[in-house]
Amino acid sequence: MPSLGADMESGTLIEWLVKPGDRVHRGDIVAVVETDKGAIEIEIFEDAIVTELLVMPDTEVAVGTPLARLDAVGEPVQVRPDVAKEPAVVAPERPSKAMPQSVAEPLRTAAEPLRTAAEPLRPAAEPLRPAQSPSNVTRRKISPAARKHAREYGVDLDLVVGTGDGGVVTVVDVEQFAHTTQARPAARTPAPPAEMAARGGAETSPMRRAIATAMSRSKREIPHYYLAHTIDLEPTLVWLERRNAQIPIERRVVHGALLLKAVARAAAENRTLNGYWRDGTFEGRENVDVGVVVSLRGGGLAAPVLRTVAALDIDAAMAALKDATERARRGRLKSSELSGATITVSSLGDTGVESIYPIIHQPQVAIVGFGAVVTRPWVVGGGLHVRRVVTVTLAADHRASDGHDGARFLSAIERLLAKPEAL
Repeated sequence: MPSLGADMESGTLIEWLVKPGDRVHRGDIVAVVETDKGAIEIEIFEDAIVTELLVMPDTEVAVGTPLARLDAVGEPVQVRPDVAKEPAVVAPERPSKAMPQSVAEPLRTAAEPLRTAAEPLRPAAEPLRPAQSPSNVTRRKISPAARKHAREYGVDLDLVVGTGDGGVVTVVDVEQFAHTTQARPAARTPAPPAEMAARGGAETSPMRRAIATAMSRSKREIPHYYLAHTIDLEPTLVWLERRNAQIPIERRVVHGALLLKAVARAAAENRTLNGYWRDGTFEGRENVDVGVVVSLRGGGLAAPVLRTVAALDIDAAMAALKDATERARRGRLKSSELSGATITVSSLGDTGVESIYPIIHQPQVAIVGFGAVVTRPWVVGGGLHVRRVVTVTLAADHRASDGHDGARFLSAIERLLAKPEAL
């Protein structure tokens, strides 16, 4: 189970997309995992052959738990016949406080059959159920979002008819079935008033709890310092408007892509803000991989990573930004897209807010915020003009840099945006 953020402790395996004996290649999607960030597609990072699936679908396991076994391509492959039918279940190993003996003993007793099922030469004690077998070719296709909705509405997916491509059960299918049968949303039913009052309000979502945990730890452990600078964006926007007027609508670029490019180029010039703080030491990075904070429609945030942004041209940066944003909001991000950012950008420009003071996401050492583009009186060449400006803010880790470094970084962003054609 991969770690998709410092705040992630466990995830639920929703669906296997491979079976024992399948050949996989680097970059292939092999499974779907549900976390507090939504449904995430899990990639493979080596060319190999799947020999064993260790975790059953709908099982929650701790980060670091093995999900499958692989053999390198070219080596003799021995697919376990019992595993080819059904994967062994791995009990979650989550850190917890010591539990009473009266509780721990029954749990150990209950876990014993699971360990037995994983032993290589022991036959299964009971006939395996084909409906649960990942290798069964008749296994129904159900989207991760549909599974989540089914749990919330208390819907039995075996009763839902799929109308998607190839009979895939979709969110719409689940919701229509729920409304037809008047099923009640199990997870959405509000708590009794007395219980709500005792909690001080509505129940917090898992994603909101994860965000709260990560941000609380960041503010507690990182000595933040903040800088803000207002930039004249008029030359940038005039150039962009002229460029967009000459190309088809579908190829037009929003100014956010230019801001990302400027941040990446400025971070490449000011390396004390691009990297990680680990074990009391700053680890600088050559490449600038920018995390982009995306507000999700159902609430909460995701921060997909755009790789080597400084090396992308404007069109490629725009395409990457659009693709990552759309897939984040659909809950279709890959596991590799949620880790490895060396600096993060957060923007509230679409809300009309003029400035934002964000919190650093560990182990990164800086995060940049952009507010809305607003019209202000501005002095240019000794004369007063009406200009469009934007306020850029920087939150940085004082252990890795200081105010002078941060000021140079913001000045570099201003300089780069003044010549957008060079970005």
